Amino acid sequence: MSARHQTPGLMIAAPASGTGKTTVMLGLLRALTEDGLAVQPFKSGPDYIDPAFHRAASGRPSFNLDSWAMEDDLIAAIAAQAGGADMVLAEGSMGLFDGVASKGASGNGASADMARRMGWPIVLVLDVSGQAQSAAATALGFSSLDPGLPFAGVILNRVASPRHERLVRKGMEAVGIPVLGALPRRGDLTLPERHLGLVQAVEHPDLDRAIAEFAAFLRAHVDLDVIRLAAGAAPQADGGNLPAPPAQRIAMARDAAFSFVYPHLIEGWRRAGAEILPFSPLADEAPAAHADLVWLPGGYPELHAGTIAAAATFLSGLRCHAQTRPVHGECGGYMVLGQGLIDKSGERHRMAGLLGLVTSHAQRKMHLGYRHAELLVPVSRLAAGTRLRGHEFHYSTIAEQSDAPLALVTDAEGAAVAESGSHRGHVTGSYFHMIAPASCRDAQ
Repeated sequence: MSARHQTPGLMIAAPASGTGKTTVMLGLLRALTEDGLAVQPFKSGPDYIDPAFHRAASGRPSFNLDSWAMEDDLIAAIAAQAGGADMVLAEGSMGLFDGVASKGASGNGASADMARRMGWPIVLVLDVSGQAQSAAATALGFSSLDPGLPFAGVILNRVASPRHERLVRKGMEAVGIPVLGALPRRGDLTLPERHLGLVQAVEHPDLDRAIAEFAAFLRAHVDLDVIRLAAGAAPQADGGNLPAPPAQRIAMARDAAFSFVYPHLIEGWRRAGAEILPFSPLADEAPAAHADLVWLPGGYPELHAGTIAAAATFLSGLRCHAQTRPVHGECGGYMVLGQGLIDKSGERHRMAGLLGLVTSHAQRKMHLGYRHAELLVPVSRLAAGTRLRGHEFHYSTIAEQSDAPLALVTDAEGAAVAESGSHRGHVTGSYFHMIAPASCRDAQ
């Protein structure tokens, strides 16, 4: 493959979750966009919610990059979405070096792994509350742990006072860590959360105003010129293709209950000529009658179980389609294909009844991690034996399941996972969220 020019970028990262990197990311995206730059956002790791916020802040679609789940050529193909942009901002996940112990398709899934391969210097968002000069020890550790990782500097967050800022800056100066900005403590600049992360962008009551406030806050306390100059990139090989579509005409559930679909999948399906036919179960819309496949993505059906149970047009249309053509559900969509969904209060809601599955949020248990899956039966055009990489993230448990398994599923370490999905007739479903096809050399 030939090398090509890569748009310069930065990785906005942190030592841990909850330090304010999403606020910084959204504020920088909007502020730099306001200054006339075309800024391409990315999200490192498996996350459905942040990319929608990125798009709202920048006006450009945001894509996930994941070194555990994606081969090199797919990473390059997704990174090429920055073509025509002036710079890239990528948001890390969890802590900078947090990944899995075993190498996946091309790395361990950590934000540091992606930043290193793309040549994006790290901007570390550092919560300095409760410390002063000691914050320099944390910054020094992150800047020096991996000598091959470019490091731009730190943005101090939750600074208590001008004196506090001076003391923290003094510590950073002593160890040679550039300070790119210092954000005073602001309890009002937060985004609402729920059990799977932030409340979705489409549900935020006044998202544009909130992002504009983030941008003004960053503009007042961060040196945007230095941020722009700090961006860098490594030469990249030309990429391959985005994943192929599982059908030609795909009826896709899309509303506040069904929204967890990776943008690179939709982009790849459209580029390959597939027709995406969106419909809203919450608005009691049936899937398009001429669709080849109905796809129910994950989301928050447990928050809308009563509405879904009463959506007679949606449910009858889904059942009609399933008599002759494929229906597939991922995570929340899988739950809706079952016999019933028990909400957190213990009330059972009747679902589509296309699978012998009952799921419960009354018995909460977190299921989280990367997954391999090898299909035991076809999912539309995805043949039996197809190997996939993805992840699982939910709090529901299986109360009943009477159908045959859909796939052989293992975690990142190769241990068998009990949640194998299931199938009945033309209907398939799993808690497994597909990210990318796996290489033929992947062992299960």
